[in-house]
Amino acid sequence: MKFNISKTDGFARRGVVSFDRGEIQTPAFMPVGTNGTVKALEADNLLETGSEIILGNTFHLMLRPGDELIKDAGGLHTFINWSKPILTDSGGFQVWSLGEIAKISEEGVRFQSPYDGRNIELTPERSIEIQNNLGSDIVMIFDDCTSYPSSHEDAKKSMELSLRWAKRSKNAHQSKSALFGIVQGGMYTDLRTQSLESLMDLDFDGMAVGGLSVGETHQERVKILDHLAPQLPKALPHYLMGVGKPEDIVEAVYYGIDMFDCVLPTRNARNGQLISSFGELNIRNAEHKNSSEPIDPDCICKVCKNYSRAYLHHLDKTKEILGSILSSYHNIFYYQTLMSQIREAIEAESFAKFIKDFYNKRQKLVPEHLQ
Repeated sequence: MKFNISKTDGFARRGVVSFDRGEIQTPAFMPVGTNGTVKALEADNLLETGSEIILGNTFHLMLRPGDELIKDAGGLHTFINWSKPILTDSGGFQVWSLGEIAKISEEGVRFQSPYDGRNIELTPERSIEIQNNLGSDIVMIFDDCTSYPSSHEDAKKSMELSLRWAKRSKNAHQSKSALFGIVQGGMYTDLRTQSLESLMDLDFDGMAVGGLSVGETHQERVKILDHLAPQLPKALPHYLMGVGKPEDIVEAVYYGIDMFDCVLPTRNARNGQLISSFGELNIRNAEHKNSSEPIDPDCICKVCKNYSRAYLHHLDKTKEILGSILSSYHNIFYYQTLMSQIREAIEAESFAKFIKDFYNKRQKLVPEHLQ
């Protein structure tokens, strides 16, 4: 992996991450393919939206269909017919989401499979092995996602465990894939700095910010991003895990983040929530029943070009599969268009104006910390 920054505007960066399988223009959004599929969309659909990298889920693919099966099939790229780069998370967040069912120790995590009740042990070494079996282009270290809220003492213990697991992940990683560290430390700036400095000593290929989007307030998230922005290593790509809404992405780019992933665009699409440059609309609302308007008159995707809100409302009401397909396509297309516009603004050194226009179009005040 190679990372090159071509332009900066404040902390915002315009760059390119290069792999043998292709280039990723940054800032970039990665659609989430939890079970080896970005729900409701084929690989060709994703390419049409401008997606250049997708995310796979180590935890779920390990359990079904199994990483050895995928390895024998030629790796995840072959298995799902996706030729461009793939990032795989380590399973740490999914383990955290299991709550008390998961038993965390120095060695790793033990839990019962939510699918068939099997006893499973996931360690840093096993997580790296799974990701190597999948053939990931970007491998994430196995970390302990700090719960929210946590006391300083508990967050420190969690962060230090993640650092020890980071070293083990680094030692276990033997493939040519890029390996990213994950900054933890809860909502405590001193712990975030300690985590980041220790990870930088381990010489990772990229740096992720984890432990956000776990229930914290918007103000707390901004505090952490603002604190880390001047400290994150300038030569490495910065990845904010699990974020988020369009506003969250614009805000995080302001603080120097290069890569994003979130299930929101496809999950919301399946639940009738469509995203536009003017904000969000619920296609299930009766006001759309007779509307000949597209989702977004400013959008050039094939859904907005060819289908009305009335038709999408009808598909949703009748629970037709095509409704989820078209809605998911549009939402991903919107996200990729947003990223392209952000990149153009940074290149023109007009990101501040972009932020103002973005919020004005959505009829929202520009947050004071972004002015």
